[in-house]
Amino acid sequence: MGLYKNFVSQTRKPEGFLGKVMVNGMNDGHAKMADWGMSHLPTMEPREILEVGCGGGRNAYELMKKYPSSKLTAIDYSEVSVEKAKAYNSDMIRKDRCKVKQGDVSNLPFAEQFDLATAFETIYFWPGLGKCFSQVNKSLKPGGIFMIVNESDGMDSMSLKFEKVIDGMKCHTIDDIKKALTAAGFSNITAHHHDSKSWITVIAEKAG
Repeated sequence: MGLYKNFVSQTRKPEGFLGKVMVNGMNDGHAKMADWGMSHLPTMEPREILEVGCGGGRNAYELMKKYPSSKLTAIDYSEVSVEKAKAYNSDMIRKDRCKVKQGDVSNLPFAEQFDLATAFETIYFWPGLGKCFSQVNKSLKPGGIFMIVNESDGMDSMSLKFEKVIDGMKCHTIDDIKKALTAAGFSNITAHHHDSKSWITVIAEKAG
């Protein structure tokens, strides 16, 4: 149980050898879910994108591909994730379209900079949705869009089992997320639930 717990806990903050193994698996393992989530984004042409909790960097790359005129800033508080995301997006970094930084979602150093912010498979580990959503809100321009994509809808049995094993993990329902977004100053909140899976996408707009 010790090794198993240590490995699955790498989803929270990948570190060391096991963290590298976990991050390598995240890019492929979450690809279909991430693409499903991105398919719900409204028609838009964001100039500046913030990818919060970027993991291995695959979704950052796909966002830049989807929006070819955009520039993207990716942050993660795991050094292992930052290194992997930099390697994955090295071409975009050379083209000056991407920056990857180590950072903490509870204290983002941005103010009304971004048109779009995204969070894939990460809010489970954020230290308080209200506080962290407020930081994302602060980072967005008025009218900016925030998209959350989760593999868990907060009620599926598998994720709830992981919640008991991984310290600091909390699975959130759509209602939980909507309430926290509203309290943080977001409006026009829409939610999508996959027809056959526990996947959810929640999209909100920063009040203008």
